Amino acid sequence: MTTSITDASAIINEQFNDVFSVLGMHKNEQSQSLIVNCFLPGASQVEVIDLKSNRKVAQLNAEDQTGYFSGVIPRRKNPFAYQLRAQYPHSLELINDPYQYPSPLSEQDVYLFNEGSQLQAYQFQGANWRELAAANGEHTHGVHFCVWAPNAKRVAVVGDFNYWHGERHMMRFHPASGLWDIFIPEVEAGQLYKFQLINQQGELVEKADPYAKGMQGAPGNASVVPPKEAYQWQDDDWLAKRAAVASHKSPMSTYEVHLASWRRVGDNGEQYYQYQKLIDELIPYVVEMGFSHIQLMPISEYPFDGSWGYQPVGLFAPTQRMGDAVGLKAFVDACHGNDIAVLLDWVPAHFPKDHHGLARFDGSCLYEHADPRQGEHPDWDTLIFNYGRAEVQSFLLSNAHYWLSEFHFDGLRLDAVSSMLYLDYSREQGQWLPNEHGGRENLSAIAFLKQLNSSMYREFPGICMIAEESTAWGGVTKPVSDDGLGFGYKWNMGWMNDTLGYLRRDPIYRRHHHHEMTFSLVYAHTEQFILSLSHDEVVHGKAALISKIPGDDWQKFATLRAYYGFMWSHPGKQLLFMGGEFAQRDEWNHNYSLDWHLLQYAPHQGVQDWVRDLNAFYHQTPALFEADFEPSGFQWLDCHNADNSVFVYLRFCEQKQTHVLVVVNMTPQVHHGFRVGLPNNEAYVEVLNSDDKHYGGSHVVNEHTVEPEAQRWQEQAQSALISVPPLGCCYLIPASQTQLSNQEGQANSDKHATSEVKLEAVSKTEAAKTKATKTTANKSKATKTKSTESTTKSKAVSSTASKSKTASKTNAVNKTKSTSAKSKAKTNSKAKTAVKPSNGKGA
Repeated sequence: MTTSITDASAIINEQFNDVFSVLGMHKNEQSQSLIVNCFLPGASQVEVIDLKSNRKVAQLNAEDQTGYFSGVIPRRKNPFAYQLRAQYPHSLELINDPYQYPSPLSEQDVYLFNEGSQLQAYQFQGANWRELAAANGEHTHGVHFCVWAPNAKRVAVVGDFNYWHGERHMMRFHPASGLWDIFIPEVEAGQLYKFQLINQQGELVEKADPYAKGMQGAPGNASVVPPKEAYQWQDDDWLAKRAAVASHKSPMSTYEVHLASWRRVGDNGEQYYQYQKLIDELIPYVVEMGFSHIQLMPISEYPFDGSWGYQPVGLFAPTQRMGDAVGLKAFVDACHGNDIAVLLDWVPAHFPKDHHGLARFDGSCLYEHADPRQGEHPDWDTLIFNYGRAEVQSFLLSNAHYWLSEFHFDGLRLDAVSSMLYLDYSREQGQWLPNEHGGRENLSAIAFLKQLNSSMYREFPGICMIAEESTAWGGVTKPVSDDGLGFGYKWNMGWMNDTLGYLRRDPIYRRHHHHEMTFSLVYAHTEQFILSLSHDEVVHGKAALISKIPGDDWQKFATLRAYYGFMWSHPGKQLLFMGGEFAQRDEWNHNYSLDWHLLQYAPHQGVQDWVRDLNAFYHQTPALFEADFEPSGFQWLDCHNADNSVFVYLRFCEQKQTHVLVVVNMTPQVHHGFRVGLPNNEAYVEVLNSDDKHYGGSHVVNEHTVEPEAQRWQEQAQSALISVPPLGCCYLIPASQTQLSNQEGQANSDKHATSEVKLEAVSKTEAAKTKATKTTANKSKATKTKSTESTTKSKAVSSTASKSKTASKTNAVNKTKSTSAKSKAKTNSKAKTAVKPSNGKGA
């Protein structure tokens, strides 16, 4: 083989992309010798060093001014392992020539990728550490770079390791698959890189790696070489338990979190909490509050803070805002160690048009549709994935697999599923193209979602796949085998819209909108729903939950507590966005910490205590979760009392051995001597009442046992008279159920003792902090608070966890006080019995 200057020019001028047939060491077909060619721009002299003998065996000649060197090694006919010794103006470098190494791509991996069924493309695309053998069989450690760009004329890796020069590491092209790859030994973890392409139009562009496992934060946009070492997980027991538990029959109370704004530090609140600090503070707080799940808003790298992560560019790269991938894994690991599941908000519906991202990646519409009627999203000015393209399917399937496998997330919540299902989503006539049958359904997206859910549930037993789907699309949570989409859960957007609309109305007018609270029960069992009060409901002028409610402060807080009581007892799982648990007054702002200073005010503390106690009772009461998706788990006793805006219903466990009687009053009118039907002919006890004075209520409570009377009422053989609190919610259970609850509570208390110790240690540390979370934003917001809050100087609150260390319940049967927030800090370890506030009276 001989190589001419013409070959080199052709490579540089993108007229020849088979660079591995030219560069590197090759047999000289015209003589018994070897020829070595290389591109080393800037070098003045290049020598070939035999790695076995460590001796110079050839001097390469500079053939032109581009940095192309070539030379012959006589009397050698078999290639061998070698280095290039290159002299630069200010340095001498030893280089393991990447063109001596074969491609490690597996034929099977590539086949599955091009077929659209590859679940682990991230293991061979992007930047992955490998150990490859050179010609002499010696193994070398390095990084294998690979990217899909079928229409590019040339692709090279540029980065810190090659002075960002495109001729140093031009990649091997695989025409059949459209992949380009190269193995480079001289690379270190943490170095920056990009792919430099000469695209279909002949333009020189630089793109971030679509499969990058790390990315620079804005304003930078380079990809980052991942670390070599694998994280050592400690959650085997958790994963085994997850696989064995039926989540649909288990409690699921989710705390939605935007990690970048849950808390911040710095004089002006400009610094994000890092993962270790989130481990130290967020996890104990969630444990204490009794939430079973954390749902993270998107954490794939995104350049624009205001997108909240919903316009990611680095879909495989955890954002660097809170730390690196190791820190994120440690956070998830710590959650699992505290019996908290972690869900991830995932965005497969669209991607931004940033020039360094996926848009027109190789000069063609590779990941998106070419026709804007299919490929552009009018609401967000983003691009829509081409779900009908096999390689795009493999990209998205692999991304879902990546987060569940590499980071041990317990499920994915898919954003904007409705926009995926409908071709005419948010489009006028003439702005969309019908499918092959003339319909509006996106058949490719439907097929992808079915494949996604089937694959992920098969690969990761016990996970949750959740759809944010806002239409009446049928079968979202039906199995794929029954022609459903195969999700495990669907957000109940209808319930949210109806009930928040009801909440905004003055109590005097609620009688005319009674159906807004009851209509959700008409369809509650058609899907497996999650009742969601998410971030979307407290932004863009919608107002915070507490600020949606009319009336004075007392009415606002009482209504919100009653509403939460209704939510926690409604069929379906529940999700609450951060800040809602203590009634944040202002809309959520991603640039600032939550208003933790509000917890110095009794009304906010009362709401927080109420949510904590709701979670405690919820976790100990199978009637509130075991039959969420069975009609037998719910029964109306009175859904027609519109004049009084009172709702009365029962929740049952799966076998109906236990139940909870729920009464909700959405007006300020107190009702003494209010008759309710009782399923059992025995005494009942009130276990929770949102109007208890501990929560800031007027203390219209049922302090004594409620005795049955032989008067048929609400289709029940017996009934009783109770007091119904104003703008309140109360739960009652048969007295006989409390003994079972005591036993279950003790079992869970023993099980979660470790969580208690961890929380106590963290809480003591938290109590000593007074400045860490006091941001300028909080200071200014304190002046805006209404009623008595506006007259009190804002004080920093070091930790909600330590601030809320108050005993919150007494046993309604045994008349004993609950053990304080220390014992309540254990997940599911709250005493599983009838509970009342610690400053209230027992039965």
